[in-house]
Amino acid sequence: MPRISFEFFPPRTAEQKLILESTWQKLAPLRPEYLSVTFGAGGSTLEATRDAVEGLSRSTQVPIAPHISCMAQSRDMLRGILKSYQANGVDRLVVLRGDRPDGLVGPGPFQYANELVGFIRQEFGSYFHIEVACYPEIHPESDSPQSELYYFKQKVDSGANGAVSQYFYNADSYFRFLDECGRAGIDIPITPGIMPITNYRQLARFSNICGAEIPQWIRRRLEAFGDDGASIRAFGLDVVTSLCERLLQGGAPGLHIYTLNRANASFLLWQRLNSGVS
Repeated sequence: MPRISFEFFPPRTAEQKLILESTWQKLAPLRPEYLSVTFGAGGSTLEATRDAVEGLSRSTQVPIAPHISCMAQSRDMLRGILKSYQANGVDRLVVLRGDRPDGLVGPGPFQYANELVGFIRQEFGSYFHIEVACYPEIHPESDSPQSELYYFKQKVDSGANGAVSQYFYNADSYFRFLDECGRAGIDIPITPGIMPITNYRQLARFSNICGAEIPQWIRRRLEAFGDDGASIRAFGLDVVTSLCERLLQGGAPGLHIYTLNRANASFLLWQRLNSGVS
């Protein structure tokens, strides 16, 4: 059984809270390594994330990993957030540069993820297990593959325990990135991020923002399905299952699945991977 983790975004409405509850209740029995909670696309309120983390911590035995980004207006603010998580038994974090949440103005004390990692290590030692982000297909703001690797290594050298990648559909990009990391002396586990394919328009929008490539052969087939959602989901399940199988066979330490707060695609993928059906 592969190591697996699931990512959620914090709900903002009563309806979204019910959807998230239904989703994690279906996925938690799959024995994931942890459940992570983001700040939401483009940044969202700290309170929404903290409420979701504390609610999940009370409701499930699965470890919860809140995202921490450069949102703190002061070191005291970040220290207080982390102490609150520590008091709730949270000992795992996903640390990102991210977007500053709405309502927070000014440059703040932290500009990059490596600064956050260094601060957390300085203040809390080895208490937190820290995952950071990496981009096998290169972050859209990076100047080159070399600069991408340089900034990633800064996060690792600051004390990261592991990394989760941006999603991708070309396994070769992941394996090449691992080779480059090895040559740069980066030896932490790098878990591939996996985005199930359920809605082509949504996926294309996300990919344009984050720089994730949708290979032409996948894009053309998804476009050909038009509004046939069932065919898109069936094709997407086949594509993503094959991708995950290749990644795991090639030595990936696990899979981090971006659920978008929906359970079915992630659950079906888990079933496929554990039944050997592709």
